[in-house]
Amino acid sequence: MFWTDRHLTPDDLTKTLRRDVAEGLAAVPKTLPPKWFYDQRGSALFDRITRLPEYYPTRAEHAALHNHAGEIVRAAGADTLVELGSGSGEKTRLLLEALRARASLNGFVPVDVSGEFLEEAATRIAAEYPDMRVHVAVADFERHAHLLPTRGRRLVAMLGSTIGNQTPEGRRALLADLHGTMAPGETLLLGLDLVKSRERLLAAYDDSRGVTAEFNRNVLHVVNRGLDADFEPDAFDHVACWNEESEWVEMRLRARERQRVHLTALDLTVDFASGEDVRTEISAKFRRDRVSSELARAGFTVRGWWTDPGEDFALVLAEV
Repeated sequence: MFWTDRHLTPDDLTKTLRRDVAEGLAAVPKTLPPKWFYDQRGSALFDRITRLPEYYPTRAEHAALHNHAGEIVRAAGADTLVELGSGSGEKTRLLLEALRARASLNGFVPVDVSGEFLEEAATRIAAEYPDMRVHVAVADFERHAHLLPTRGRRLVAMLGSTIGNQTPEGRRALLADLHGTMAPGETLLLGLDLVKSRERLLAAYDDSRGVTAEFNRNVLHVVNRGLDADFEPDAFDHVACWNEESEWVEMRLRARERQRVHLTALDLTVDFASGEDVRTEISAKFRRDRVSSELARAGFTVRGWWTDPGEDFALVLAEV
């Protein structure tokens, strides 16, 4: 069984882009949300990033899932996997295989904003698991958590340290929203990048080959195309820095010289001073005590904590 719910249309995405860019470029300092990195080119660039020697998070999370997926699904007691921000499926399959091994796999709900990419990936997975129902949800999980399918006993997974792209206030709101949509006994699985040395963190977000820099500048290509803007991406330098107080990596784009950008679709003109930054991403790094506290405030109880052998990345299971 395979079907799709569409809570986002192309027109919805355009409206969201318009709002995000207008609000972000009016802010001090200027910002652009990281979700706009991921058009087709951006997704391909990120896939290259995950294979770079400096970028440890994907390998570390995969190792943790490979070693502990069986323990995780036993502790969860679930029969349906809901994946928020569903990717290409490599990590997904580790959880699906663990569910199938204990004869409890009934359903899979991949959730993402990119409908075409999502359906292609879900179709491949459905072919591998013909007895599993696949319910695709084209949705923004930050806005549509209450609309997601509720059938079965669900394990809701947010992997890749995606929640680290939120500020602490954003994490609190998101965790509270998720808790409000989940039934007693259902579980949330978070993949979290852990605090480590500044040198390793910055290398992961500023690789020697410049792939991350191209990925960062891709957001300007997306804005140009979507809002008829005239950003010159090569006129901005990629900058990665470690915020010690907040314990997160920031990615920024820094104007090399004074410039003026026109966004025709917004009837907006924006000036940039030489050296001015636009923050395009935060990537929070976590400590166990802080994670437990944030989950507890949202009403969750931690049921398990697993890491990769190098203890770079954690998988935390929390129950409603």
